[in-house]
Amino acid sequence: MNAVNDPIVRLLLGNGSGEIGFWSVLVRILCSALLAAVIGTERSSKRHSAGLRTFMLVSLAGTIAMMADLWLFEMTKSGLFLLSVAAVISTTMIATNSLFISSRNQIKGLTTSAGLLVSCLLGLSLGAGFYTLTAAAAAAMLFCLSALPKLEVALKDHSNHFEVHLELTSSQRLKEFVATIRELGLKIDDIETNPAYINSGLSVYSVAISVTRKELKKFKTHREIIDALATLEYVSHIEEI
Repeated sequence: MNAVNDPIVRLLLGNGSGEIGFWSVLVRILCSALLAAVIGTERSSKRHSAGLRTFMLVSLAGTIAMMADLWLFEMTKSGLFLLSVAAVISTTMIATNSLFISSRNQIKGLTTSAGLLVSCLLGLSLGAGFYTLTAAAAAAMLFCLSALPKLEVALKDHSNHFEVHLELTSSQRLKEFVATIRELGLKIDDIETNPAYINSGLSVYSVAISVTRKELKKFKTHREIIDALATLEYVSHIEEI
């Protein structure tokens, strides 16, 4: 889609709006900040590390880089969009640094990391003048961030595989826990001492479990299975991770 033929471009700036002038620059920057603010607000409302300001700055960096590259292309006809490439690489580095491993041996920040990269690409798209593409992509991104988590939780809760954070009153009770798991129609795929709790005096494990009994697959959710395991006297704490 040529930016000149973009319906939103024609609506906002009229015909002959393919040139990067004062009003087109202003509109692109304002739209970039606004869309990123909406996405950043959604992230901030869920207390993620990268929030409103981070998403706005990443999107603006992409928009400015693309517009500068387009101007340089008009001036030099080089065809090298170096600033846009640098913006994507820098955002990737920032997104990578937002990843961390929690005390329960989980990788956190994947969604936020991916969101930052998409936000940069949205900024690049706006900088190139593709308003309709950017608006559609931003709407799809918001749908993924706000609407799909509930579906993801539902699918996850009815999966035949799940992992739990397990705290036992004593390491000697681990054999009893394994035996109980088997009696319930479950299978342990993997079990390991949680490295975050080594030398702490606590008996803490990360346990990967598969549901093998047909009755459990049909009628029991992970929450119900975990609640049943939590009633064992030697289980100090257990929760899905």
